[in-house]
Amino acid sequence: MSSVPFYDPAKSYLDNFEHGPFGLFADTTPTSQTSEPKHEFLGHAVYAPFGIPAGPLINGKYVKAALDKGFDIPVYKTVRTRRYECHPWPNVLAVKVEGDLATDRTLVANHDYAEPLSITNSFGVPSFDPEFWQPDMADAAAYARPGQVVVGSFQGTLPENGSVASYLEDFKLGARLVRETGVKIIEVNLSCPNEGTANLLCFDIQRSREVVEAIKGEIGSVPLVIKMAYYKDEDRLRAFLREVGGVVDGIAAINTISAEILDEDGKQALPGEGRLRSGVCGHAVKWAGVVMASRLARLREELGMKFEIVGVGGAGSAAAFDEYRRAGADAVMSATSAMWNPLLAQEIKEHAHEL
Repeated sequence: MSSVPFYDPAKSYLDNFEHGPFGLFADTTPTSQTSEPKHEFLGHAVYAPFGIPAGPLINGKYVKAALDKGFDIPVYKTVRTRRYECHPWPNVLAVKVEGDLATDRTLVANHDYAEPLSITNSFGVPSFDPEFWQPDMADAAAYARPGQVVVGSFQGTLPENGSVASYLEDFKLGARLVRETGVKIIEVNLSCPNEGTANLLCFDIQRSREVVEAIKGEIGSVPLVIKMAYYKDEDRLRAFLREVGGVVDGIAAINTISAEILDEDGKQALPGEGRLRSGVCGHAVKWAGVVMASRLARLREELGMKFEIVGVGGAGSAAAFDEYRRAGADAVMSATSAMWNPLLAQEIKEHAHEL
């Protein structure tokens, strides 16, 4: 594991945004490919169905660095239709988890980023104005070489008046703005708090359908991926797919698992209102990501659907990549491990059995 992550938790979000990426990601020497792309992701040829999900690639510099390091499907961090401020620092902390992380846990956080690595991240899905991110995303998308494809991620923002119509219009506007950048694949985040009647939009099945139908009406033939959370109940997941699975082109799962995060003195570790609970990602949530990939693959066949599956969560090694692929994932992405190991994509290309 590298001692210098490409996103530095010791620095503020703005400091990382302006001066990063750090460590090996600062080296802009592209990795070389000696063969033709053997895989396909949503209609695009890729050398490896492996990338970095929405999260740590906070602007075009980070996306370009990911492409240079051989992450062939990088996702430009989720944007909004207007500026949205980041939560106060710290935004990333290490958490210690014995075994797999179940839901409704309390964890102790610190700055000891040791293997097996799990972290909590709390940013609040910040965004700059489209005047910044549209040309930046367009530039990053155009940087992809043959065998690579950039995904643009966005989400809607609840309007002050609480109107459903205004909410849907914000998603439609966001989809239109992202499409205008020329990205070949668009992802909408349905898995972060503050959207939908059930806290996470992906748990509000009917509203999720309204949202994805509105987005598809804006982006046409551009493939649409939805990012969703872990579903405990398979019957509810089946109901979700009956409504949404025939509309979207891909499903990325999972995002994080929420836990109560305390410091070593038993106090709230992340300052500010509403931050006692925070999402946990990395090694401790791999079980949930693999379970979701397996369920989605099984239900896809049962329901006769064609969406592609992106497995996310704790994919920090070639063995984990293989596990996701065996579970049914068409592509795999790593955020936490990739942050500390910028050579992860190259290692997977060298050692994964599924390539």
